[in-house]
Amino acid sequence: MRIKWLAITVMIIVALAYVGINRINATESAISSAKDVTTIDLSSKCQDIDKRVAQMAPVEMKVDVSFLKENEKKAVKKLIAAAELIDEIFFNQAYHLNNEYRDAIKSTKGLNPNFAEYFDIMGGPFDSIDEDKPFIGSLTKPDTANFYPVDMKKDEFESWLKAHPEDEKNFKSSFTVIARKDGKLVAIPYSEAYKKWLEPASNLLKEAGELCGNDSLKKFLLSRADAFLTNDYYQSDIDWMDVTGSPIDVTIGPYEVYEDKIFGYKAAFEAYVTVVNPEESKKLQVFQKYLKELNEKLPMPEGAKWTREKYESPIRVVDVLATGGESRRGIQSIAFNLPNDKKVRQAKGNKQILLKNLMSAKFEGILRPIAAEVLSEDDVKNLSDEAFFLTVLHHELGHSLGPLTVMVGGKSEEISTVLKEKYSAIEEAKADTLSMLDTLYLLDKGEISKELEKTLLPTYLAGLFRSIRFGMEDAHGTSVMIQFNFLVEKGAINFDAKTKKFVAHAEKIRDHFRELARILLEIESKGDYAAASALIEKSGKLSPEVKEALSHLTHVPVDIKPIYPIFK
Repeated sequence: MRIKWLAITVMIIVALAYVGINRINATESAISSAKDVTTIDLSSKCQDIDKRVAQMAPVEMKVDVSFLKENEKKAVKKLIAAAELIDEIFFNQAYHLNNEYRDAIKSTKGLNPNFAEYFDIMGGPFDSIDEDKPFIGSLTKPDTANFYPVDMKKDEFESWLKAHPEDEKNFKSSFTVIARKDGKLVAIPYSEAYKKWLEPASNLLKEAGELCGNDSLKKFLLSRADAFLTNDYYQSDIDWMDVTGSPIDVTIGPYEVYEDKIFGYKAAFEAYVTVVNPEESKKLQVFQKYLKELNEKLPMPEGAKWTREKYESPIRVVDVLATGGESRRGIQSIAFNLPNDKKVRQAKGNKQILLKNLMSAKFEGILRPIAAEVLSEDDVKNLSDEAFFLTVLHHELGHSLGPLTVMVGGKSEEISTVLKEKYSAIEEAKADTLSMLDTLYLLDKGEISKELEKTLLPTYLAGLFRSIRFGMEDAHGTSVMIQFNFLVEKGAINFDAKTKKFVAHAEKIRDHFRELARILLEIESKGDYAAASALIEKSGKLSPEVKEALSHLTHVPVDIKPIYPIFK
């Protein structure tokens, strides 16, 4: 039995409201005058915290840095320190009570230390793998994250903009926090809201720039340092695209909008400090020359038009030394495609970063064990790490293809703005679908070995099961089920009731992926929020067979917990 004194409720009274307050942890100024209180009660705790921690398998990430010069190593140390500051910004962006929860967990005697461990992994008290349900405490995670007043509803935001159209640009900006001040909604630039962390991070980037020994990297670091203080990220995004010849590759700033589940407008801070694998990067540059061709051959609806001035898409294969912010929390990314700014993408294209050491760890430690449990014996035999690598690459390239904007009311709007919180799931499904369609196209062109064809669908299918386990609250989980249910409907996947395994059928697979791509691209090209909602409602849910298959994966880690070397 539980000892009674351990069950005593831990209560911390904080000067902020859960309902009716707008507490922005990230700013020193008093934005709200509300004086309600919230009670943090840690007496409600999940009973399987040890199991939850165990599902994130620790993996030591060995990275060769022997080729770095002494000045480059000093620059890397500065960049890692900056990433730690970025980590704290995201911690405050994710949930308005994160600091209070962290203090309560630290001060509670007798609490299983795995609660603190999992809190750190998830970046708060909510389990992103379990539909964002709390694993400690009983509060509900707001869709607003900490980007808006916690009690703000969509109609309040939209009504304000109807009455104050002059505020639209700043309110929908990816780089502002929405707060209440004197009963009014206001937009606060990130440069002000997160000043206490951005100022020292800016200084560290400048110091790293002077040490790095590469002119293009130095230019980016200095311009990104300025952006932290001015809130204007355009030029530094351009400079990031132009970094060449450096053994160090760093991505740092506000990028993805997954955390903003009410509108999908606000960008979360993240950081990757990496070293480049030049040989692997060089091998993949051949795919760049096909971007224009792939874009022109998309199954777009009749009459759809979009413009792109350039098709630059640098590809970097890197090994990760450190992460911070959104990229450190929860499920670990294995690749990304940035920047997201439509003006930069139209002017310069975008850059694909493949995180080789993370990718390899996941393929061997997670993808293979998953496949052994859910796929037919023949399909398991056809798994391929090269196919996994290529489809991940073409997923990221897929983000750079298709329309970026849509005309609404006579003016050009970003698709992400029009599709709001539905955008991420639709866009991730589009990128996955194009990854298969484009890989097959390049295979037919002779740029990819014909021997890989038999490995593509089984490897892709195992990858879907890997992503489903991230949770249906995650955009990737919803996007996976859209694809999975579509392919089941077309007969490309079927469940063998006798073996309890899924079987992949590659016949007409090109036609199937082309049809799904057309559906997703039509939604994006029209900015059809209703169609996006309908597709997610119809197809973005777990089927009974998938639920059963997932129940057999409890012994397989959901993801890895990278342990990066201490950089000296």
